[in-house]
Amino acid sequence: MSELPFDSRGVTGSEPARHTKPTTAWTLFLRNRVAVLGLGILILLVLAVTLGPIIHGVNPFAVAGPPLEPPGESGAVLGTDALGRDVLAGLLSGGRVTLLVGVIAALLSTTIGVLLGGLGGYFGGWVDAVAVRITEFFQVLPPLLFAMVVVTLFEPSVTTITVAIGVVSWPSTMRITRAEFLRIRTLDYVKSERAAGAGAARIIMRTVLPNALPPIIVMSTLVVGLAMLFEAGLSFLGLGDPNTMSWGLVLGNNRDEMLIAWWLVALPGFAIFLAVLSVSLAGDGLNDALNPRGRER
Repeated sequence: MSELPFDSRGVTGSEPARHTKPTTAWTLFLRNRVAVLGLGILILLVLAVTLGPIIHGVNPFAVAGPPLEPPGESGAVLGTDALGRDVLAGLLSGGRVTLLVGVIAALLSTTIGVLLGGLGGYFGGWVDAVAVRITEFFQVLPPLLFAMVVVTLFEPSVTTITVAIGVVSWPSTMRITRAEFLRIRTLDYVKSERAAGAGAARIIMRTVLPNALPPIIVMSTLVVGLAMLFEAGLSFLGLGDPNTMSWGLVLGNNRDEMLIAWWLVALPGFAIFLAVLSVSLAGDGLNDALNPRGRER
């Protein structure tokens, strides 16, 4: 019997060579069960705060029963607060505002951080020095205290809180963006585009920024959780918008009754915990999936 011919890879000539399909970031993310769990919890929370107020149909500011009724002892499923308002209605309506504040504040924070970090990292020199000095100025300021000052100086509204959170939470994004731009601008394909006569704006937007996006995206997801905690803290201290329900406002309005009505603090606190935990788990999984070393493994 004649031997089958072999190619250089040790595959018989009669069999087609099998190629390994490259692992995508989404596949790596789905393999991370903890990250998928976090994403699932986050999706459920978004569905609850989006569809819940429509299905439940109770005004969170309206009196729904006797004050301080425990869960399950009145018409309100999760009980009532000190003014007799439905706690479930407050959680469903307030969650929409809290999540929205987190997302918009993260977008604002990412925009500021990418703008300063990108300009400083790409151009270097005095541009980088100015960007770093501005970042260091905001880093030495206590974030919560600075946000409190901003909200106090202006009208305490959801817009003011969102802007204040976005303004104080961008330095980490700036540092990551600057480091990525400093690394990528020295690579050969960037030098080739520069030598070919491409302008700085074209190189930044079409070459450098797309390759620097993975760590920036991961940082943005983590800022979402940080922004939700900031909003809860400001509202708990009485600096939130009293006319707009949020999880932080539910906590703040009932802080005097926390020792006699556990559900008024435990339920919104648990909702905030779930939201921040789900975003953190999904962000960690996204970091592993977008990490080139994780992709190689």
